Amino acid sequence: MPASSGEYSPISAPLNRRAFLGKSLATAAAFPTLAAFLDACSSSPTTAAPSSSAFTVASPANPVTWPISSTNPAIADNLVPEQNAIINIYTYTSYLDPAALKSFEKKYAKYNVKCLITTFESTSEAIGKIRSGGIQADIYNPSYDQMGRMVKGDLIQPLNHTYISNISNVWPSFTNPFYDQEWRYSVPYTVYTTGIVWRTDKVSEDVAARTNPYDVFWDPQYSKRLSVLDDYRTAMGLVAMRAGWDINTADPTQIAGMHEQLTKMNQATSPKVNVTDYQDIPTKVVDMCQAWSGDAFNMVSYMPTGQSPDVLRYWFPTDPHNGEVDNDMLVLLKMSKYPVMAHLFINHMLDYKVARANFMFTGYQMPQTLITPSNLVSDGTIPKNLASVVVEESLFAKGQRLLELPPAIDAQWQAVWSQFKAGA
Repeated sequence: MPASSGEYSPISAPLNRRAFLGKSLATAAAFPTLAAFLDACSSSPTTAAPSSSAFTVASPANPVTWPISSTNPAIADNLVPEQNAIINIYTYTSYLDPAALKSFEKKYAKYNVKCLITTFESTSEAIGKIRSGGIQADIYNPSYDQMGRMVKGDLIQPLNHTYISNISNVWPSFTNPFYDQEWRYSVPYTVYTTGIVWRTDKVSEDVAARTNPYDVFWDPQYSKRLSVLDDYRTAMGLVAMRAGWDINTADPTQIAGMHEQLTKMNQATSPKVNVTDYQDIPTKVVDMCQAWSGDAFNMVSYMPTGQSPDVLRYWFPTDPHNGEVDNDMLVLLKMSKYPVMAHLFINHMLDYKVARANFMFTGYQMPQTLITPSNLVSDGTIPKNLASVVVEESLFAKGQRLLELPPAIDAQWQAVWSQFKAGA
């Protein structure tokens, strides 16, 4: 439990779920060559992308209400929970508090329910196993850019809202998100921003005071002293935001510009490319890094004994229009054998006490109305110097969101990333 009177009490230090992203990228199919990328860039975004009828991209400017098929309806109201159910939650490693499973089993003990977690290392792997029947699970933990594939692929079932009363605890905007209008198929799980972390005992300047803090990744004084995330969309998004571009750009000139700027970054600072920033900053492997807010929070727990987390700083743009905000979700798989109990588990995860404990375990915030920067700092959960890691609902109306890219555009992005990681 957090200490009282503002005294800081660190959270436990589980292996963060996003540590697996680097491995999943490394084992993915080979990226296109640079020659292929340059050839693709000679085409216009219109000709490169499939037609809208073949590829639907949900976005804040194009919100989508997914249809509910007569062959895949929501379950009826007032059904009795299944006896002897075994609820399998398909998620990343250490991305769900085991105590939440135990409290759910205790709450519904008269039904003899049991819970277990099955893990994946990338959502690509997860979707493949769900499609093929290689996994039997009830609840899946995807990112919102998979909604179209899951609904059109008939992989998830619509939710019956009467079983999920705790939706009242979450930010109102998540009852009608752009990627799933009317929250027909999903509830929010975690929210996070992407920013910059540094140690004040190693970095003398106030990075946040720069006109454009993203410039530090091209500043030779930090050569070999920083890292970027091994996630092509997030790292390239940093380049786009520095230039004032949309982080989902399909403009071939801007994609080529990102390649040029990544090459200059390599030449100027030779950043490490990994997802171990939550360990690397505390252990002084790097002095500064690109980081997700959840990882910045987790850094506190990885500080060596005797070292104060007061040296840590997290910057997210004052103008959120130039910053990245995202969220993950919980959905009910169509294959579920226990849909009533699975609904109740989803509702359980939206309970404030369960959600807050889950936040403490994973480091990733759940969008509960009672979780605010002021109370998390005042009760000692987060040191004052890291209050900026707390995500506020207002950011989701202003910040940039990573959206699903049309396949041809995505291939161009990946070609650029391949060259960057190769040192070009």
